[in-house]
Amino acid sequence: MRDDSTLQISEIFYSIQGESSFAGYPCLFFRLSGCNLRCSYCDAKYTYEEPGRPTPLNTLLSEAARYPKALIEITGGEPLLQAGVYPLMDGLLAAGRTVLLETNGSLSIKQVPREVVKILDLKCPDSGMAEKMDLANLDLLTPHDEIKFVVSSRADYDWAKAMIADHRLAEKAKLILSPVIGRITPALLAQWLMDDALPARIQLQLHTLLWPGMQRGV
Repeated sequence: MRDDSTLQISEIFYSIQGESSFAGYPCLFFRLSGCNLRCSYCDAKYTYEEPGRPTPLNTLLSEAARYPKALIEITGGEPLLQAGVYPLMDGLLAAGRTVLLETNGSLSIKQVPREVVKILDLKCPDSGMAEKMDLANLDLLTPHDEIKFVVSSRADYDWAKAMIADHRLAEKAKLILSPVIGRITPALLAQWLMDDALPARIQLQLHTLLWPGMQRGV
């Protein structure tokens, strides 16, 4: 593992994990800057509109050591754009940490360590980015990984339902459906989920309920 790697960091913050099956647990977030997608509902445009802060790998590992019992999530932007993310994951795993990686589904996860919990954000059509997905990733997932569908409409929901069936996704990873607030109500998405008894859970962004109106650091 190289110890001189430098990553471009958008922000580092300690909060409550607001998404995934780990929602509710204390978590240290490393938000990397830069993204290759431009989703229509993006709530973190600052990760690609503002320059990142060059941060040595050792600094990040030292920061993680300050929170020895917390989960660690590496997110973005799109963290897999930076080569330094791999020694970061390796270093965190070597320290015995539980590492979550949120990735947008457009880049291969082949080199991501198996021990890392991969949260694959499979983009639905209304995101405008569905055609950018690397569907080969679906065969690289393990049962501890997760697939998230961010749903804006009934068309998005039907697309997600078809993807789950066509690719037998419930056999490959945990499944999450999350509504885009302002485009679809959580109750309506919940009703569709119940009507079809999909093997997935509905998820609201817990951090937005705990700290409404805060855009960063949560």
